[in-house]
Amino acid sequence: MVELNMEEMSLPFIFEQSRKIHQAASDSSVDQDTVRKGCEQLQKCEEMIGKLGLFSTNETKDEISTTKLKYFLVPYYLGELTEKITEEDRIQVLKASQVKLKEFLSFCEAMELIPKEELESSQAMGNTFADQRAKKIARFKRQRAAESKLLEIRERKERRGRSTRASALSSPVEAGEEDMEDDDGEEEREAWLTTISLALCKAFDLLEMLKKEEEMLSAIKERQSQGEDDELSHSALDERTKKAEAWHRNGAARARYTKPAAPITCATFAQDVLEGRANVSQFHEHKHQPMIFGPASLVAKNPTSEREKLAAQVFQPHHRLPTMSIEEAGLKEMEIMNNWQEMNVKLMEEANSSWHKDNRLPSRPVEGDDSDDEDDDAAQDKARAWDDWKDDNPRGAGNKKLTPCG
Repeated sequence: MVELNMEEMSLPFIFEQSRKIHQAASDSSVDQDTVRKGCEQLQKCEEMIGKLGLFSTNETKDEISTTKLKYFLVPYYLGELTEKITEEDRIQVLKASQVKLKEFLSFCEAMELIPKEELESSQAMGNTFADQRAKKIARFKRQRAAESKLLEIRERKERRGRSTRASALSSPVEAGEEDMEDDDGEEEREAWLTTISLALCKAFDLLEMLKKEEEMLSAIKERQSQGEDDELSHSALDERTKKAEAWHRNGAARARYTKPAAPITCATFAQDVLEGRANVSQFHEHKHQPMIFGPASLVAKNPTSEREKLAAQVFQPHHRLPTMSIEEAGLKEMEIMNNWQEMNVKLMEEANSSWHKDNRLPSRPVEGDDSDDEDDDAAQDKARAWDDWKDDNPRGAGNKKLTPCG
């Protein structure tokens, strides 16, 4: 397969490729060639954005289209990837990374994307340790809120897609409906704005860390130039490297932050079973455990003897406890519906058969055989009596009590 030149690639394709590299570098360690390739692609994105003139200083965030919002993150991605480059002159790498992060923050400030409390705290002079702690706590809360919101949007989009596939399988598609697309422009815009908000929180933290690292390396370099102890500088560098690695690991763990998933419904689990994503015996890993009410000292140690079980069941709720889980109830309902469908098929086959017509028609007499004449007369009398009964009792006559005016 021929590999395309970067000059022949489009801006969305280059951005997606560099975004994947940034995600891989954030989740785990990647080689330096991949990091440098991602930096080159992001620099190409910056060049193409400048040539195309996607953004103007006269525009606001509300005037920018949804498809352009993702390009706000280009300097942020470039700043983070630049910090991961390994070179002998670490100070130059830190300075280049800080330039891109400051460019990202200034652009977001011009677009009024930075919260007011963040701007006020950064512009305030002489912050105390209490103010810095409050600022970090507020920033951490905004970061957790943005992560939860992104996860909620992703789960909502996935549930909507599964529901659409399920409804498409259960109902016929009318002419022209297959060309209709979901109107998810507002949801996509909300997702990108939330991603930018999350990137702002991380950019502020990373910028503070890079400033401290630059100050420390500059002090060490000055000491080395003055001929001070080299062992002290190496130990300080090793300690700072460990702190940086721990910061990146914690950042990756926070990026994978997830909240408890919503309980799965019977319809969704049934659709998973039909499409092969779950097994019937699996119960979607939701096992129903009966609740035991009683003293905590007895319930916690899992009572085994009859006396302990009776003591643990002293305090019971006034209502009846469930005997099965939601998934078990859904599977039971599916079994009932399958039996009902099979019974309907048998009833339709019996209704379409001609056994009642055959019994009503008298059989033709065979020449020379007079032994069945009495049976034929009895069958004919029975058929006539049945016709007379149906005339006296029309179909539905027994349901008159159910009608309001019957």
